[in-house]
Amino acid sequence: MKQILSAFGDGTRRVAGAPAILAAVLVLTLLVALPPAIVMRGLLAQSLGQSLAADSAAAGVNAEWWEEFTSGATGLGSAFTPRTMGFGGVLDNLSRVLDNRRLPAAVAVVVSGYVLLWLFLVGGILDRYARNRPTRAVAFFSACGVFFFRFLRLGVVGLAVYALLFGPVHGWLFGTVYAWATRDLTVEREAFGVRAGLYLLFGVLLVACNVLFDYAKIRAVVEDRRSMIGALVAAWRFLRRHPLHAAGLYLLNGLLFVAVIAGYAFVAPGAGTPGWSLWLGLLVTEAYLLARLAIKLQFLASQTSLFQGLLAHSEYIAAPLPTWPESASAEAIAPAPAERLDRDQARADETGREA
Repeated sequence: MKQILSAFGDGTRRVAGAPAILAAVLVLTLLVALPPAIVMRGLLAQSLGQSLAADSAAAGVNAEWWEEFTSGATGLGSAFTPRTMGFGGVLDNLSRVLDNRRLPAAVAVVVSGYVLLWLFLVGGILDRYARNRPTRAVAFFSACGVFFFRFLRLGVVGLAVYALLFGPVHGWLFGTVYAWATRDLTVEREAFGVRAGLYLLFGVLLVACNVLFDYAKIRAVVEDRRSMIGALVAAWRFLRRHPLHAAGLYLLNGLLFVAVIAGYAFVAPGAGTPGWSLWLGLLVTEAYLLARLAIKLQFLASQTSLFQGLLAHSEYIAAPLPTWPESASAEAIAPAPAERLDRDQARADETGREA
Protein backbone atom coordinates (compact mmCIF):
# COMPACT_ATOMS: atom_id res chain seq x y z
CA MET A 1 0.00 0.00 0.00
CA LYS A 2 2.87 2.35 0.82
CA GLN A 3 4.38 1.85 -2.63
CA ILE A 4 1.01 2.58 -4.27
CA LEU A 5 0.47 5.80 -2.32
CA SER A 6 4.05 6.84 -2.99
CA ALA A 7 3.64 6.31 -6.75
CA PHE A 8 0.31 8.16 -6.72
CA GLY A 9 1.77 11.15 -4.89
CA ASP A 10 4.91 11.15 -6.99
CA GLY A 11 2.81 11.05 -10.16
CA THR A 12 0.84 14.08 -8.95
CA ARG A 13 4.09 15.95 -8.29
CA ARG A 14 5.43 15.06 -11.74
CA VAL A 15 2.28 16.35 -13.44
CA ALA A 16 2.32 19.52 -11.33
CA GLY A 17 6.02 19.94 -12.05
CA ALA A 18 5.39 20.06 -15.80
CA PRO A 19 2.48 22.52 -16.21
CA ALA A 20 3.53 23.28 -19.78
CA ILE A 21 2.55 19.72 -20.81
CA LEU A 22 -0.93 20.06 -19.33
CA ALA A 23 -1.40 23.50 -20.90
CA ALA A 24 -0.17 22.30 -24.29
CA VAL A 25 -2.42 19.22 -24.23
CA LEU A 26 -5.42 21.41 -23.36
CA VAL A 27 -4.67 23.85 -26.19
CA LEU A 28 -4.18 21.04 -28.70
CA THR A 29 -7.45 19.42 -27.59
CA LEU A 30 -9.30 22.68 -28.13
CA LEU A 31 -7.65 23.15 -31.52
CA VAL A 32 -8.74 19.67 -32.61
CA ALA A 33 -12.29 20.41 -31.46
CA LEU A 34 -12.40 23.84 -33.16
CA PRO A 35 -12.97 22.75 -36.82
CA PRO A 36 -15.89 20.41 -35.95
CA ALA A 37 -17.36 23.18 -33.78
CA ILE A 38 -17.20 25.62 -36.70
CA VAL A 39 -18.87 23.07 -38.98
CA MET A 40 -21.59 22.45 -36.37
CA ARG A 41 -22.15 26.18 -36.00
CA GLY A 42 -22.70 26.43 -39.76
CA LEU A 43 -25.18 23.55 -39.74
CA LEU A 44 -27.17 25.10 -36.88
CA ALA A 45 -27.17 28.54 -38.50
CA GLN A 46 -28.34 27.04 -41.78
CA SER A 47 -31.15 25.14 -40.05
CA LEU A 48 -32.34 27.98 -37.83
CA GLY A 49 -31.79 30.95 -40.10
CA GLN A 50 -33.91 33.95 -39.09
CA SER A 51 -36.94 31.89 -38.07
CA LEU A 52 -38.95 32.12 -34.89
CA ALA A 53 -37.39 28.81 -33.90
CA ALA A 54 -34.04 30.57 -33.76
CA ASP A 55 -35.33 33.02 -31.15
CA SER A 56 -36.79 30.29 -28.95
CA ALA A 57 -33.66 28.15 -29.33
CA ALA A 58 -31.48 31.10 -28.29
CA ALA A 59 -33.67 31.65 -25.24
CA GLY A 60 -33.30 28.05 -24.06
CA VAL A 61 -34.43 24.83 -25.75
CA ASN A 62 -36.74 24.38 -28.69
CA ALA A 63 -37.59 20.69 -28.45
CA GLU A 64 -39.71 20.67 -31.60
CA TRP A 65 -36.96 22.18 -33.76
CA TRP A 66 -34.33 19.93 -32.15
CA GLU A 67 -36.29 16.79 -32.97
CA GLU A 68 -36.73 17.95 -36.56
CA PHE A 69 -33.02 18.78 -36.86
CA THR A 70 -31.76 15.43 -35.50
CA SER A 71 -34.17 13.42 -37.63
CA GLY A 72 -32.61 14.72 -40.85
CA ALA A 73 -29.04 15.39 -39.68
CA THR A 74 -26.04 13.55 -41.12
CA GLY A 75 -22.32 13.62 -40.40
CA LEU A 76 -21.37 15.85 -37.49
CA GLY A 77 -24.95 17.06 -37.19
CA SER A 78 -26.10 13.61 -36.10
CA ALA A 79 -23.96 13.94 -32.96
CA PHE A 80 -25.88 17.03 -31.79
CA THR A 81 -28.61 15.37 -29.72
CA PRO A 82 -30.17 16.17 -26.33
CA ARG A 83 -28.36 13.25 -24.70
CA THR A 84 -24.97 14.85 -25.49
CA MET A 85 -25.74 18.05 -23.60
CA GLY A 86 -23.92 18.67 -20.31
CA PHE A 87 -23.39 15.58 -18.17
CA GLY A 88 -25.51 13.60 -20.64
CA GLY A 89 -22.49 13.58 -22.95
CA VAL A 90 -20.43 11.71 -20.33
CA LEU A 91 -23.14 9.08 -19.89
CA ASP A 92 -23.63 8.80 -23.64
CA ASN A 93 -19.92 8.15 -24.18
CA LEU A 94 -19.91 5.48 -21.47
CA SER A 95 -23.00 3.85 -22.94
CA ARG A 96 -21.50 3.98 -26.43
CA VAL A 97 -18.41 2.09 -25.24
CA LEU A 98 -20.24 -0.55 -23.20
CA ASP A 99 -22.95 -1.13 -25.82
CA ASN A 100 -20.46 -0.97 -28.70
CA ARG A 101 -22.39 1.70 -30.59
CA ARG A 102 -20.55 3.09 -33.58
CA LEU A 103 -19.61 6.72 -33.92
CA PRO A 104 -20.88 8.71 -36.90
CA ALA A 105 -18.26 8.60 -39.67
CA ALA A 106 -17.40 12.30 -39.39
CA VAL A 107 -16.97 12.05 -35.62
CA ALA A 108 -14.87 8.90 -36.02
CA VAL A 109 -12.49 10.81 -38.32
CA VAL A 110 -12.02 13.54 -35.69
CA VAL A 111 -11.51 10.98 -32.92
CA SER A 112 -8.97 9.07 -35.03
CA GLY A 113 -7.01 12.26 -35.66
CA TYR A 114 -7.00 13.04 -31.95
CA VAL A 115 -5.80 9.51 -31.13
CA LEU A 116 -2.92 9.90 -33.61
CA LEU A 117 -2.02 13.23 -32.02
CA TRP A 118 -1.91 11.60 -28.59
CA LEU A 119 0.15 8.75 -30.01
CA PHE A 120 2.69 11.32 -31.17
CA LEU A 121 2.78 13.26 -27.89
CA VAL A 122 2.76 10.36 -25.44
CA GLY A 123 6.39 9.43 -26.15
CA GLY A 124 7.60 12.91 -25.20
CA ILE A 125 5.23 13.07 -22.22
CA LEU A 126 6.44 9.75 -20.81
CA ASP A 127 10.06 10.72 -21.45
CA ARG A 128 9.56 13.97 -19.49
CA TYR A 129 7.82 12.23 -16.60
CA ALA A 130 10.39 9.42 -16.55
CA ARG A 131 13.32 11.84 -16.38
CA ASN A 132 11.47 13.83 -13.69
CA ARG A 133 13.28 17.03 -14.60
CA PRO A 134 12.72 19.85 -17.08
CA THR A 135 13.63 19.13 -20.70
CA ARG A 136 13.84 21.53 -23.58
CA ALA A 137 11.31 21.59 -26.41
CA VAL A 138 13.87 20.11 -28.81
CA ALA A 139 14.42 17.09 -26.54
CA PHE A 140 10.68 16.72 -25.95
CA PHE A 141 9.72 16.67 -29.62
CA SER A 142 12.73 14.52 -30.44
CA ALA A 143 11.37 11.88 -28.06
CA CYS A 144 7.91 12.33 -29.60
CA GLY A 145 9.33 11.65 -33.07
CA VAL A 146 11.42 8.66 -32.00
CA PHE A 147 8.63 6.84 -30.20
CA PHE A 148 5.79 7.83 -32.54
CA PHE A 149 6.71 5.22 -35.15
CA ARG A 150 7.33 2.59 -32.49
CA PHE A 151 3.95 3.35 -30.91
CA LEU A 152 2.32 3.16 -34.33
CA ARG A 153 3.46 -0.46 -34.49
CA LEU A 154 2.18 -0.98 -30.96
CA GLY A 155 -1.08 0.68 -32.04
CA VAL A 156 -1.55 -1.92 -34.78
CA VAL A 157 -1.40 -4.65 -32.13
CA GLY A 158 -3.72 -2.64 -29.90
CA LEU A 159 -6.18 -2.15 -32.75
CA ALA A 160 -6.31 -5.92 -33.29
CA VAL A 161 -6.85 -6.57 -29.57
CA TYR A 162 -9.61 -3.98 -29.21
CA ALA A 163 -11.24 -5.20 -32.43
CA LEU A 164 -11.35 -8.66 -30.87
CA LEU A 165 -12.85 -7.26 -27.66
CA PHE A 166 -15.50 -5.10 -29.32
CA GLY A 167 -16.22 -7.73 -31.96
CA PRO A 168 -16.43 -11.42 -31.07
CA VAL A 169 -16.02 -11.00 -27.29
CA HIS A 170 -18.68 -8.29 -26.96
CA GLY A 171 -21.04 -10.18 -29.25
CA TRP A 172 -20.58 -13.40 -27.29
CA LEU A 173 -21.10 -11.72 -23.88
CA PHE A 174 -24.14 -9.61 -24.77
CA GLY A 175 -25.55 -11.98 -27.33
CA THR A 176 -24.99 -15.62 -26.44
CA VAL A 177 -24.25 -15.35 -22.71
CA TYR A 178 -26.91 -12.71 -21.98
CA ALA A 179 -29.58 -14.62 -23.91
CA TRP A 180 -28.72 -17.86 -22.10
CA ALA A 181 -28.65 -16.21 -18.65
CA THR A 182 -31.98 -14.41 -19.05
CA ARG A 183 -34.04 -16.89 -21.04
CA ASP A 184 -36.00 -18.06 -17.97
CA LEU A 185 -36.13 -14.73 -16.14
CA THR A 186 -39.44 -12.94 -15.74
CA VAL A 187 -38.33 -10.06 -13.50
CA GLU A 188 -36.85 -7.09 -15.33
CA ARG A 189 -34.51 -6.05 -12.54
CA GLU A 190 -32.90 -9.51 -12.55
CA ALA A 191 -32.24 -9.21 -16.26
CA PHE A 192 -30.77 -5.76 -15.62
CA GLY A 193 -28.53 -7.26 -12.92
CA VAL A 194 -27.23 -9.84 -15.39
CA ARG A 195 -26.50 -7.13 -17.95
CA ALA A 196 -24.79 -4.97 -15.32
CA GLY A 197 -22.58 -7.92 -14.39
CA LEU A 198 -21.63 -8.41 -18.04
CA TYR A 199 -20.89 -4.68 -18.31
CA LEU A 200 -18.57 -5.04 -15.32
CA LEU A 201 -16.82 -8.05 -16.83
CA PHE A 202 -16.38 -6.29 -20.18
CA GLY A 203 -15.08 -3.19 -18.37
CA VAL A 204 -12.51 -5.27 -16.51
CA LEU A 205 -11.26 -6.71 -19.82
CA LEU A 206 -10.96 -3.19 -21.28
CA VAL A 207 -9.09 -1.93 -18.22
CA ALA A 208 -6.72 -4.92 -18.31
CA CYS A 209 -5.84 -4.23 -21.95
CA ASN A 210 -5.47 -0.51 -21.25
CA VAL A 211 -3.07 -1.18 -18.35
CA LEU A 212 -1.03 -3.65 -20.41
CA PHE A 213 -0.53 -1.19 -23.28
CA ASP A 214 0.21 1.67 -20.87
CA TYR A 215 3.06 -0.25 -19.24
CA ALA A 216 4.28 -1.40 -22.65
CA LYS A 217 4.67 2.29 -23.61
CA ILE A 218 6.36 3.03 -20.29
CA ARG A 219 8.86 0.20 -20.67
CA ALA A 220 9.52 1.21 -24.27
CA VAL A 221 10.39 4.77 -23.20
CA VAL A 222 12.25 4.10 -19.96
CA GLU A 223 14.28 1.24 -21.41
CA ASP A 224 14.48 2.65 -24.95
CA ARG A 225 13.00 -0.51 -26.43
CA ARG A 226 12.64 -0.77 -30.19
CA SER A 227 10.65 -4.00 -30.30
CA MET A 228 7.04 -3.33 -29.33
CA ILE A 229 6.34 -7.04 -29.01
CA GLY A 230 9.22 -7.17 -26.55
CA ALA A 231 7.75 -4.18 -24.71
CA LEU A 232 4.37 -5.93 -24.47
CA VAL A 233 5.96 -9.12 -23.14
CA ALA A 234 8.00 -7.10 -20.65
CA ALA A 235 4.86 -5.23 -19.55
CA TRP A 236 3.07 -8.54 -19.06
CA ARG A 237 5.95 -9.83 -16.92
CA PHE A 238 5.86 -6.68 -14.79
CA LEU A 239 2.10 -6.94 -14.26
CA ARG A 240 2.34 -10.64 -13.48
CA ARG A 241 4.94 -9.97 -10.79
CA HIS A 242 3.23 -6.90 -9.33
CA PRO A 243 -0.51 -7.34 -9.96
CA LEU A 244 -1.64 -5.81 -6.65
CA HIS A 245 0.54 -2.73 -7.05
CA ALA A 246 -0.63 -2.08 -10.61
CA ALA A 247 -4.29 -2.78 -9.81
CA GLY A 248 -4.23 -0.71 -6.63
CA LEU A 249 -2.68 2.29 -8.36
CA TYR A 250 -5.16 2.06 -11.23
CA LEU A 251 -8.02 1.86 -8.73
CA LEU A 252 -6.73 4.91 -6.86
CA ASN A 253 -6.47 6.91 -10.07
CA GLY A 254 -9.87 5.59 -11.11
CA LEU A 255 -11.46 6.83 -7.88
CA LEU A 256 -10.02 10.28 -8.58
CA PHE A 257 -11.53 10.11 -12.06
CA VAL A 258 -14.93 9.10 -10.65
CA ALA A 259 -14.76 11.97 -8.15
CA VAL A 260 -14.18 14.47 -10.96
CA ILE A 261 -17.09 13.03 -12.95
CA ALA A 262 -19.34 13.12 -9.88
CA GLY A 263 -18.43 16.75 -9.29
CA TYR A 264 -19.16 17.58 -12.92
CA ALA A 265 -22.54 15.86 -12.62
CA PHE A 266 -23.56 18.39 -9.96
CA VAL A 267 -22.43 21.50 -11.83
CA ALA A 268 -22.67 20.45 -15.49
CA PRO A 269 -24.41 23.12 -17.58
CA GLY A 270 -27.43 22.43 -19.72
CA ALA A 271 -28.82 24.50 -22.57
CA GLY A 272 -28.29 27.98 -21.17
CA THR A 273 -29.49 31.38 -22.24
CA PRO A 274 -27.33 34.16 -23.69
CA GLY A 275 -25.49 36.15 -21.06
CA TRP A 276 -23.52 35.32 -17.94
CA SER A 277 -25.02 31.83 -17.56
CA LEU A 278 -23.73 30.82 -20.99
CA TRP A 279 -20.20 31.98 -20.15
CA LEU A 280 -20.38 30.32 -16.74
CA GLY A 281 -21.39 27.05 -18.39
CA LEU A 282 -18.47 27.36 -20.82
CA LEU A 283 -16.08 27.97 -17.91
CA VAL A 284 -17.36 24.91 -16.03
CA THR A 285 -17.02 22.74 -19.13
CA GLU A 286 -13.45 23.90 -19.78
CA ALA A 287 -12.54 23.29 -16.12
CA TYR A 288 -13.91 19.75 -16.42
CA LEU A 289 -11.92 19.20 -19.62
CA LEU A 290 -8.76 20.43 -17.89
CA ALA A 291 -9.38 18.07 -14.96
CA ARG A 292 -9.97 15.14 -17.32
CA LEU A 293 -6.70 15.79 -19.12
CA ALA A 294 -4.83 16.21 -15.83
CA ILE A 295 -6.12 12.82 -14.66
CA LYS A 296 -5.09 11.24 -17.96
CA LEU A 297 -1.58 12.58 -17.38
CA GLN A 298 -1.78 11.46 -13.73
CA PHE A 299 -2.34 7.89 -14.88
CA LEU A 300 0.79 8.02 -17.06
CA ALA A 301 2.99 9.77 -14.50
CA SER A 302 2.01 7.59 -11.54
CA GLN A 303 2.36 4.36 -13.53
CA THR A 304 5.80 5.50 -14.67
CA SER A 305 6.74 6.24 -11.05
CA LEU A 306 5.48 2.83 -9.93
CA PHE A 307 7.49 1.03 -12.60
CA GLN A 308 10.64 2.96 -11.75
CA GLY A 309 10.15 2.42 -8.04
CA LEU A 310 9.71 -1.34 -8.40
CA LEU A 311 12.04 -2.19 -11.25
CA ALA A 312 14.12 0.62 -12.73
CA HIS A 313 17.62 1.69 -11.69
CA SER A 314 17.92 3.87 -8.61
CA GLU A 315 20.22 6.29 -10.43
CA TYR A 316 17.50 6.85 -13.01
CA ILE A 317 14.88 7.54 -10.34
CA ALA A 318 17.19 10.07 -8.73
CA ALA A 319 17.35 11.86 -12.10
CA PRO A 320 21.14 12.42 -12.31
CA LEU A 321 22.55 15.06 -14.56
CA PRO A 322 22.45 13.65 -18.10
CA THR A 323 25.65 12.74 -19.90
CA TRP A 324 23.98 11.09 -22.91
CA PRO A 325 20.81 13.09 -23.60
CA GLU A 326 19.89 11.10 -26.70
CA SER A 327 17.66 8.67 -24.81
CA ALA A 328 16.06 8.22 -21.42
CA SER A 329 17.59 4.77 -21.00
CA ALA A 330 21.07 6.29 -21.18
CA GLU A 331 20.46 7.95 -17.83
CA ALA A 332 19.39 4.63 -16.37
CA ILE A 333 22.78 3.06 -17.04
CA ALA A 334 24.96 6.12 -16.58
CA PRO A 335 26.76 6.32 -13.22
CA ALA A 336 25.52 8.83 -10.69
CA PRO A 337 27.47 12.11 -10.38
CA ALA A 338 29.17 11.07 -7.12
CA GLU A 339 30.21 7.79 -8.70
CA ARG A 340 31.68 9.61 -11.70
CA LEU A 341 33.72 11.89 -9.39
CA ASP A 342 35.07 8.91 -7.44
CA ARG A 343 35.94 7.14 -10.68
CA ASP A 344 37.69 10.19 -12.15
CA GLN A 345 39.62 10.75 -8.91
CA ALA A 346 40.74 7.11 -8.87
CA ARG A 347 41.95 7.40 -12.47
CA ALA A 348 43.83 10.61 -11.62
CA ASP A 349 45.53 8.96 -8.61
CA GLU A 350 46.48 5.96 -10.72
CA THR A 351 47.95 8.22 -13.41
CA GLY A 352 49.95 10.10 -10.75
CA ARG A 353 51.42 6.89 -9.35
CA GLU A 354 52.44 5.73 -12.81
CA ALA A 355 54.17 9.07 -13.43
